[in-house]
Amino acid sequence: MTTPLTDVSDIEQQTIKRVTKRMIPFLILLFVVAFLDRNNVGFAALRMNEDIGISQTIYGLGAGIFFLGYFMFEVPSNILLHRYGARVWIARIMVTWGIIAGAMGFLQTPVHFISLRVLLGIAEAGFFPGVIYLLSLWFPSRYRARMIATFYLGVPIAQIIGAPLSVGLMELGDAWGFVGWRLMYIVEAVPAVILGVVCYFYLTDHPADAHWLTDKQRNWLISTLEQEER
Repeated sequence: MTTPLTDVSDIEQQTIKRVTKRMIPFLILLFVVAFLDRNNVGFAALRMNEDIGISQTIYGLGAGIFFLGYFMFEVPSNILLHRYGARVWIARIMVTWGIIAGAMGFLQTPVHFISLRVLLGIAEAGFFPGVIYLLSLWFPSRYRARMIATFYLGVPIAQIIGAPLSVGLMELGDAWGFVGWRLMYIVEAVPAVILGVVCYFYLTDHPADAHWLTDKQRNWLISTLEQEER
């Protein structure tokens, strides 16, 4: 007969494994897409600056001003995240930033460039804290550091694929008779919009709503998280 201690240990292992498989790969994918849309401006600059008359000063301002919008709206975004729930708010963030990132492909003037970079920062504000908050709703404290570190794998993955993907899209666009950097912006923005819609249906705000956990797993997770809050 299985002892209660062993039984609880088995439940814990099974539950954490299932939650990890369900959430972490998807969240890493979101992080990769966010990183690409945030940083592909460096690859576009090779041609974009000349095409629409962006000086080095304006380019530097536009590249950095993203973070102004990002930091200014970080707190308001997280207040709204708590109000509407992580699932809805992360989905909103992704769809909004995808639309703005795609609009970068239609730039005509340096003013457009600066404006869209600010808006992109505003749109992405709250994404990372939102994911951390979501993880805190699903993983007991002893697992959170590991899950956050795993989530951070999105950065090296994006760095590995970012350059060949972005440069490849620009070269492909030029070969097909398009403006390469415009095509790159548009194509790399599409996954954010699609994943934002998927996010709304795929993610779950709270363990109590997780139909993909067994009753035993769900009860263990809810009980464990409630005990930590006391």
